[in-house]
Amino acid sequence: MKRLAIIPARGGSKRIPNKNIRDFCGQPMITHVLGVARASGLFAKVHVSTESESIRDVAAQFGFPPDFPRPAELADDHTPIMPVLRHAAQEYAKRGERFDEVWLLMACAPLIHAKDLSSAASLFQQAGSEQPLLAVSEYPAPIEWAFSRGENGALTPVQAGMFAVRSQDLEKRYFDAGSFAVFPASRVLESQGAGSDSGFIGYVLPKGTAIDIDDEQDWQLAEAIYRVKAARAAA
Repeated sequence: MKRLAIIPARGGSKRIPNKNIRDFCGQPMITHVLGVARASGLFAKVHVSTESESIRDVAAQFGFPPDFPRPAELADDHTPIMPVLRHAAQEYAKRGERFDEVWLLMACAPLIHAKDLSSAASLFQQAGSEQPLLAVSEYPAPIEWAFSRGENGALTPVQAGMFAVRSQDLEKRYFDAGSFAVFPASRVLESQGAGSDSGFIGYVLPKGTAIDIDDEQDWQLAEAIYRVKAARAAA
């Protein structure tokens, strides 16, 4: 089984400037997931897809020099992930390198472990390797209890009448953990447009592993969890 890991890491982050290479617990953020990819032993190739020279340099210093840059037109605020994956897979195909699986590894997922990737690879193969797989995490509270909040602070239930229903009587729901996904390579190469969010198999990550780092509060929380996990591992 030949696997390609693609780590999208553009240089134009707005909410957290340079977040892909900002120091996270002593090393550039992206090097955490690069280390996990290396430790997993799953991948024939790990490619950092970026238009940024600074990110390319960090990846190269860590042992993963990108084989080619990401085009500028695929590095703006509105570019979906699938065209980025397709570009990288097609570039390798042009060079005579073909893969069975294409993995999307998010640059800002410092809490995942190599065992998560190995377990997901096993699940993907057990399911027949034809449906894409998405790392998910369980919502901490039933989504049926959700409210919207108006400008004046007034709360409106998203589903009226559900707030009184016990959590044990409601189905568990899951969200995209923002960590990784797995695709049959043919699906990526033949994809059109932005791709679809249907047909995925779910690999459930442990609670506390899935943090979407979008602002400083998210960053600080992720660092705190990382330090606790590191201390436990060293004990």
